[in-house]
Amino acid sequence: MILEQINQPNDIQKIDPDQYGALAEEIRQFILETISRTGGHLASNLGVVEMTMALHLAFHLPEDKIVWDVGHQSYTHKILTGRREGFNEIRCHGGLSGFPNRRESECDAFNTGHSSTSISAALGLAQARDMRGEDNYVVAVIGDGALTGGMAYEALNNASRMKSNFIIVLNDNEMSISENIGGISRALGRLRTAPKYNELKNNVRSALSRTPGGSQVANRISRTKSSIKQLVIPGMIFEDMNLTYLGPVDGYDIPAMLDIFADAKRMNRAVVVHILTRKGKGYRPAERFPEHFHGVGSFDIETGKSVPPKTEASYTDVFSKVFCGMARKDERIIGITAAMPEGTGLKKFSRDFPDRFFDVGIAEQHGVTFAAGLAAGGMKPYFCVYSSFLQRGFDQVIHDVCIQKLNVTFAIDRAGIVGSDGETHQGIFDLSFLQMIPGMTVMAPKNCYELADMLRFSAAWEGPLAIRYPRGTACSKMREFRPPIVYGKSEWMFRERDIALLAAGSMVETAWEVRETLKAEGYAVSLVNARFIAPLDTEMLTALAKEHTLVVTMEENVRSGGFGEHVAAFLAGIQAACEILQIAIPDRYVEHGSVSVLKKELGLDAESICDRIRARRTKEEADV
Repeated sequence: MILEQINQPNDIQKIDPDQYGALAEEIRQFILETISRTGGHLASNLGVVEMTMALHLAFHLPEDKIVWDVGHQSYTHKILTGRREGFNEIRCHGGLSGFPNRRESECDAFNTGHSSTSISAALGLAQARDMRGEDNYVVAVIGDGALTGGMAYEALNNASRMKSNFIIVLNDNEMSISENIGGISRALGRLRTAPKYNELKNNVRSALSRTPGGSQVANRISRTKSSIKQLVIPGMIFEDMNLTYLGPVDGYDIPAMLDIFADAKRMNRAVVVHILTRKGKGYRPAERFPEHFHGVGSFDIETGKSVPPKTEASYTDVFSKVFCGMARKDERIIGITAAMPEGTGLKKFSRDFPDRFFDVGIAEQHGVTFAAGLAAGGMKPYFCVYSSFLQRGFDQVIHDVCIQKLNVTFAIDRAGIVGSDGETHQGIFDLSFLQMIPGMTVMAPKNCYELADMLRFSAAWEGPLAIRYPRGTACSKMREFRPPIVYGKSEWMFRERDIALLAAGSMVETAWEVRETLKAEGYAVSLVNARFIAPLDTEMLTALAKEHTLVVTMEENVRSGGFGEHVAAFLAGIQAACEILQIAIPDRYVEHGSVSVLKKELGLDAESICDRIRARRTKEEADV
């Protein structure tokens, strides 16, 4: 097995070139078999095996630096840098990250997880190299989908000023997570005709080299190459930005890629190397349905079907069904996503209401302001986005939506602990950064029924509103507790004395478990479902403080600036005599692992919360 010869960085450079094809197939099979058991990002990694091999053959790590955009396609890179043995626990707690991580290996030049950042980061590394007088190579690998993000163009604009070598590899598979959209995709489609230009250039050079004085003529032609390219390849966007363009080249032809990388390394400026790949390469189900196989759980290799098959509806499924029903009744309703129609539940909406669906590409900032413009024009836009990606549009939420009090609803999926994707994807900050914004209403449902009710409430609401809900199977418990949604009002589920559990969103189910345990031990326990994170239900809080000696706030968000801190500040302001116990995520980044394991480690599980309440009660008794 050739793969067994790869145990540390640069071992691939010892492999006989005749074995490259066999090695690629071994890597592809290893990734397929491993991810079928563990889950992970499949289609993107299968598509870049040969391209990654060529990078590792052309460059010497860790001295040379490779920055992977997003980084979900870096599995082959991890294998080629000596981490193959860790793949049995990839994305598991304490195991390998599914993304590049500088703590994991010197060969991971920069931590990534969000899109469109690689050129900026790599450009910084290249400038630092020049300032330190070093001569290593720096490479940014970015997908064509990531080029729908404006940050990439801000970086390209700066890269055009480089007077030293800087290599940008454009991995062009015609997709991001979903099918690429917009003008950039069309421009790259035209660039795929570039072999005609390259063939013309090579034929002209070859002919001139055989004639007296031909080299001088060739040089003169080279100086006018931009004009020639404009004639042969309309829309030469990179050359127009003063970036040297090479390609496109077949992403499965390793010798061809090595040749083009050799050309790129000779440039004393920024150069774009355009490589054509295909998501899911080598595994038919992933080639046919790359969107489905972007991020997968365990699956059967023969059929491609999930193991075990999905049987219960997720919060995303509930959102999708209810949202489509709302749209049938209100023609003002618009669905907006940033390249995530399937992940956010808008796939069905896009089919049912194609004229009211907008995929803005990987461009959250634009998406928020675009929604604001639609609202200003009298429409009812919903920006459907993962919690960790909404962070990228924070300024626009304040400046373009909330200051103008525009009628934009944010449907925030993957809020709270999301698990295996790790610290770049955990949705643990949205309560903090949203409830600090004046005029923003923030809601969190306890179960699938309440999510449906909150969505229907939002249809009639005027002004900025956010509904945040977690990843995974929707809670269907507590169905009997379903009073109508009243603006700014919480739900008293059980009203007793002594201990009050005040839970937000997904933590209501955990609070239910905590209450049952404490009730069995003889405690009197109230349970309140907050429903509204902002504004706070001050009437409820005032009553809570009078009737209880201990108020326990529970949220799936960091403590700093979170729900619990706002509750504590209000109670302090009214000089409440009760004690406050805040259950929240510690103020740190949360790494990858299963949701249940992470909640246990963070003290968000029912058992840990009961222990903390008992400890607080024991201390109070000792003080008395």
